[in-house]
Amino acid sequence: MDAHQAWIDTTLVPQAQGEFRVGAEVFDTQLAFTLQSDLTRADIRQRADAAVLAVRAEMYRISKLALAGHPGAPETPENPTEAQQQAAIRAALDLAADDRPAPDQLVAVATAGVAEADAFLHAREIISMPPEPVRVILMPEFQRGFAVAYLDAPGPLERDLGSFYAVSPIPDGWSEEQTTSFLREYNNRGILDIAVHESSPGHYVQLWHANSYPSTLRAVLSSGSFVEGWAVYAEQVMIEEGFRAGDHLYHLSQLKVLLRTITNSIIDQAIHVDGMREEEMMHLLVHTAFQEEREAAGKWRRAQLSFTQLSTYFVGYQEHIETRAAAKARADFNLKSYHDRLLSFGSPPMRYARALYFNEAIP
Repeated sequence: MDAHQAWIDTTLVPQAQGEFRVGAEVFDTQLAFTLQSDLTRADIRQRADAAVLAVRAEMYRISKLALAGHPGAPETPENPTEAQQQAAIRAALDLAADDRPAPDQLVAVATAGVAEADAFLHAREIISMPPEPVRVILMPEFQRGFAVAYLDAPGPLERDLGSFYAVSPIPDGWSEEQTTSFLREYNNRGILDIAVHESSPGHYVQLWHANSYPSTLRAVLSSGSFVEGWAVYAEQVMIEEGFRAGDHLYHLSQLKVLLRTITNSIIDQAIHVDGMREEEMMHLLVHTAFQEEREAAGKWRRAQLSFTQLSTYFVGYQEHIETRAAAKARADFNLKSYHDRLLSFGSPPMRYARALYFNEAIP
């Protein structure tokens, strides 16, 4: 191990001077394999640009409710300018950011969030739930630096094992300013929304359903856009069904994460194909999408390490929304039955899941 680390430090890294951007041809080829969707790179960008405007407008509407009665709140006119919209959303998000956990309490807050989401789902007819809650753990050190949280579900060959919701700690060596930036992003409401995404009814619940499907091949070749799109869709379902009803700052936090999902798909192609620079990405994420500096900075590293995966969240989310809309058009629609049936097919590309749900020919 020491010899291998020495080779990485003294040979591999000094010679790794290539361009990390993959270009249009490689990106588009990989995008087709990653998404298994009819949407092209141009389609995704067009949808994402429109969605940014729509979500920001909804964030402004919720911000008006959250700021009502607060002394010193900015103006919130019915038809705001861009600057007025920006100021109101930022002021409301600051209220949420001020309610944040202590640096050593991230796992405890995440565990409480899972319990709250589980209790809500068990009390309502939304989806069939696993018999046991997910186990929340501190992220293993070798996994840190790519994402702040993830769901570690059983592999396709050992489906009876437990699942773990891993939460990243504050990195060693961070300044007080960097730590505060991180905790403003992952404040108490933000962590609750991540618990919904990673656990209930997000990844943990979806993959528990998927494990009942017998095909090992489908489990090995699961669709990232189905899985990630479901988790983003799950956040919206919880709002629609009344989770934290009346807590405008929670709703605003959920919309902020949705805006992050949308801008993920923009920077994915903009960096690798259009040559977007780091400072341009930071402006989009910090100004337009209201992300804290630490969260936005982490996306530059993530984009250097991968491409097309950041597009799976938004594309999958849109596909789930469109499929549910088609199902709701039928007279016999029931939300719980819809969720349970859709998830019973494992995690195939969404167009296959949709065909299976409607008993149509596989495209």
